[in-house]
Amino acid sequence: MTSRIPRDSRLRLVRPRPLAAAPRAVNQRRPRRPAPRPPEGTPAPAELAGMARIGLAGPVRVARWADTALGPGSDGATADGKATLSAATAERAAVDLGLSTAQVCADWDIARLAGLVEVHGDSARPGWRLRAWDRDDSAVLRGWVALFDAWSLASPEPEEQEPAAVAEVVSAMPQVLSFLQLSAGPVPVEQLLDLLQQRVTELRTERCEVPYGPGTEPPAAPDLAPADDTPLAPLLDWALQALAFVGALTHGAGQATLTPLGSWAVWVKLEQICVAAQSPAGNIEQSAEDMLRGCAQLRPNAARAEYRAWLAARPVGNAVTELIHGARGEDALLRGLAFEALRVVGAPAEPDVRAVVDEPALRPYALLWLAEHDGVDPEDAHEVLTREEATWLWVDTAAAVADHGEAPMLVRHLESALQPTVPQLLDEVRAVGHPRTVQVLVALAAAHPDPALAKAVRRAAFQVHTGG
Repeated sequence: MTSRIPRDSRLRLVRPRPLAAAPRAVNQRRPRRPAPRPPEGTPAPAELAGMARIGLAGPVRVARWADTALGPGSDGATADGKATLSAATAERAAVDLGLSTAQVCADWDIARLAGLVEVHGDSARPGWRLRAWDRDDSAVLRGWVALFDAWSLASPEPEEQEPAAVAEVVSAMPQVLSFLQLSAGPVPVEQLLDLLQQRVTELRTERCEVPYGPGTEPPAAPDLAPADDTPLAPLLDWALQALAFVGALTHGAGQATLTPLGSWAVWVKLEQICVAAQSPAGNIEQSAEDMLRGCAQLRPNAARAEYRAWLAARPVGNAVTELIHGARGEDALLRGLAFEALRVVGAPAEPDVRAVVDEPALRPYALLWLAEHDGVDPEDAHEVLTREEATWLWVDTAAAVADHGEAPMLVRHLESALQPTVPQLLDEVRAVGHPRTVQVLVALAAAHPDPALAKAVRRAAFQVHTGG
């Protein structure tokens, strides 16, 4: 009789898959929303990407010069060995590229805003978009949208204006841009100024709304006429010039018109909000934890669209804080999804992610996030983890699968372990001290079809439970 006890129980050495990439149970799927189509007349993505490449040719040129001249090990590296753009470096780039120093600095700033160059502390390195610039239209369009989102940073704010008034105009401009997009043609600046004044008045009204109870009088309505505080015409002119500078619109002769890229970008933003608003859980209005639970039922691409819409509806700093708070909870699935959402946030989340590297429950996720953010290929990012950190992450992912997946998924997850044999895996799982170790091993033992292996796993669970 052939023994059913495996002689070696070797496991395949495969890369652990991201939690969000694990297939969902069939009964958890929901019907997909048909892919929305942009407005009639919108150029094809390849044509839009071509426009973006033309508009960002200068920043790309400067970023590539920096990559070649300032890269590690090159003769042109700076004295401290870091690829920083100092005044001397800008002058050198100007000579090499035949540009003025001011133009080099302006292109460098645009390259940073578009993600062509990523700055980490006092060092800079090429962004992944620069590597993919010539072959990946989606990378180009994402870079341009990142620049579009940062239009208010691309041009200096008017020095003579109050910072609060500038902030109000920046907050009100999405509605102005939406109106331009719906108009699909030139709009008089006077009409845009009326709309801006209305929106700023609404923002001030919302800010002044305070609750009052029985026995108290409502506050007197403040004088909200924008003209009584700061004239908005100069600020609107600054905003239109800044948007024209990034290529989102054309501005002249008393009119403003969105460019094809600008119209497409505004449509993308509106569509992201509509997608979230039409989701079953109404994710755009939910807390980070509830939003992540709603996204747990979605495929990765659909979930990323939800993350983008949720992020677009709130300040980035608050959103990142909420996501990290959700990652600290007991649900391992939400932990993995929170860091997927933080990948959508990108560079603004880096300081907060670095701040949690020393938290045991978040460390493996944070290290993977930082590695990918620093340009490491996602397929190789797991190499930054120690054996213990990788094992801890394996247990955490198994806990998520045990809580939210099906038995076959848990059995398949066994194949993603780094350890070559089951006994070695069990020894190292017991050593890392994950708080869900017992539950994971019990669930794995119940799910595995091999009685001998299941028995060994149950024994390990009992030993962890009793401290043996």
